[in-house]
Amino acid sequence: MLFGSLRRALAAGASAVLATACLVGGGTARAAASQPCDIYAAGGTPCVAAHSTTRALYGSYNGPLYQVRRSSDNATRDIGVLSAGGVANATAQDSFCANTSCVITIIYDQSGRNNRLTQAPPGYWKGPAPGGWDNLADAKAAPITIGGQKAYGVRVEPGTGYRNNNTNGVATGDQPEGIYAVVDGTHYNQWCCFDYGNAQTDGLADAPAIMETVYFGADKQWGYGDGAGPWIMADLEWGLFSGVNAGYNSLPSINHRFVTAMVKGEPNHWAIRGGNAQSGGLTTYFDGRRPNGYHPMKKEGAILLGIGGDNSVSGRGTFFEGVLTSGYPSEATENAVQANIAAAGYAPAIGSDPQQNVQIVGGQSGRCVDVPNSSTTNGTQVQLWDCWGGIMQRWTYTSGKQLQVYGNKCLDAYGQGTANGTQVIIWDCNGQANQQWNINSNGTITGVQSGLCLDANAAGTTNGTKLILWSCHGQANQQWTLRS
Repeated sequence: MLFGSLRRALAAGASAVLATACLVGGGTARAAASQPCDIYAAGGTPCVAAHSTTRALYGSYNGPLYQVRRSSDNATRDIGVLSAGGVANATAQDSFCANTSCVITIIYDQSGRNNRLTQAPPGYWKGPAPGGWDNLADAKAAPITIGGQKAYGVRVEPGTGYRNNNTNGVATGDQPEGIYAVVDGTHYNQWCCFDYGNAQTDGLADAPAIMETVYFGADKQWGYGDGAGPWIMADLEWGLFSGVNAGYNSLPSINHRFVTAMVKGEPNHWAIRGGNAQSGGLTTYFDGRRPNGYHPMKKEGAILLGIGGDNSVSGRGTFFEGVLTSGYPSEATENAVQANIAAAGYAPAIGSDPQQNVQIVGGQSGRCVDVPNSSTTNGTQVQLWDCWGGIMQRWTYTSGKQLQVYGNKCLDAYGQGTANGTQVIIWDCNGQANQQWNINSNGTITGVQSGLCLDANAAGTTNGTKLILWSCHGQANQQWTLRS
């Protein structure tokens, strides 16, 4: 009981430290008095690994966040912070990578334990790079702002992965730990595994309970929750878990532009927590005993990002910051960390992200383009429905002119149809012309292949009105607005 009282006192101290930081925070590039790892330390659960390409995770940190390599001459450069405890110096990256491509080669560990992340080696599954290694992330692919300053995240596409199999101080066996990651809530898929956290050291899925990571995505192969996803889950090896049960647990889908995702574990007890990384507090999605077969845990202490423990390379996501702790963090400590994250000011990149995670609103009906019943089935025809902000009404217009929902399904002209009345459906994104759309200044959305307009059938305005292609005629049932 003495230990529990001490931990509660330390957690209260962490909240006090955060409150002080908020009072003195001021300008966007100034050092914060307290950052996430200071809060964890005050709570008695210090960071043993701290990774971010967007900001310092300690108030005093003034070292490199990550390293980039440019393709023009293979030169490398460390990208640091604007000031101690501050945000990334994105201008240094922009200057170094101007007129050439760059990849992120190292994500440095700010904890002082040198638990840096580098290109992942082959595991049971091979990566697409030479020798079976994984790809490195495009350093320019995930621009955002934080505290009003430009920064870049780590955009993971299938085949991209980072790992460290020889770490210092990371939990092993059944030792307690906490993990959080801030990720892009609109960039994910339904495959394994966009993970961050503690993994096995040999790259093989040779036993259960040898991992403990945050997972973000809509994979339903093992654990899953309500709706179509995405969910915050834990990859414990031999399965993703959304709670104590293998398979389904009542876990709500997440609908935030930026997401704080947390997993923590101690002997026969673990929890999933999460929230909006831009505002508000945390929700506890699960808090209970370990699944059958996962007590005691047999963690091995490697760290990975963007892949599964066996180097499964099919996942997709974008990572901004995250840590692993020594010890099981209290809720008070995590709440203080979430308040710090929300105060950091994550936002889409100025001028580069106006069509991410938006609703498509009918000019005549005032209703949203909606996937019926949260279906993810290929061929489901989209409809009009009252706008309420669910993920089945959230669309991303990509650089390839796709209108993407759920992170992996695209608005599609059924059967590559080009005739009036062709159904507009969802289908696995494949890059073909019947999944490409022009969003026009006159308010219409036209199919690249057909030249026809997205149309509310028969000028319908009621819930359930189906969407089709039709010759453009300028009437209000072919007018659309993108709304965040």
